[in-house]
Amino acid sequence: MRLLIQRVKEAQVAIGGRIHSQISQGLLLLLGIEESDSQEDIDFLCKKTTQIRLFNDANGVMNLSVEEAGGALMVVSQFTLYAQTKKGNRPSYIRAARPERAIPLYEQFVHTLQQLSGKEIATGVFGADMQVSLCNDGPVTIFIDSKMRDF
Repeated sequence: MRLLIQRVKEAQVAIGGRIHSQISQGLLLLLGIEESDSQEDIDFLCKKTTQIRLFNDANGVMNLSVEEAGGALMVVSQFTLYAQTKKGNRPSYIRAARPERAIPLYEQFVHTLQQLSGKEIATGVFGADMQVSLCNDGPVTIFIDSKMRDF
């Protein structure tokens, strides 16, 4: 499971020209899921997301979690995080989980994150053609792969 975390001043998801969800200050989470992912990957990434210190304290140091900063959370599925670009110029997404596997894992990720954070989680719609807009704050962007926990 791969997670791209962006600290945002605001973010929104539009579908068909209508706003589906939006947040103010917080974290926009782009989530990629592969076939081998499990609840263990979900637990690791949700815990990391709620505890990672990406918000400034009174001294201007990134020392606060999203909860401590009073920030919101948004999760958007993004299979392209599993793009393979080694050969040719057309990315391959063969490692990305098929929808029948990915949708339940995506929903479980959102549920687990809600349980850990105690917050309502804004989301996109799995498989929809979404327009995601954001104001990246900093910019701060962090990439985490649940299979590379030693780093």
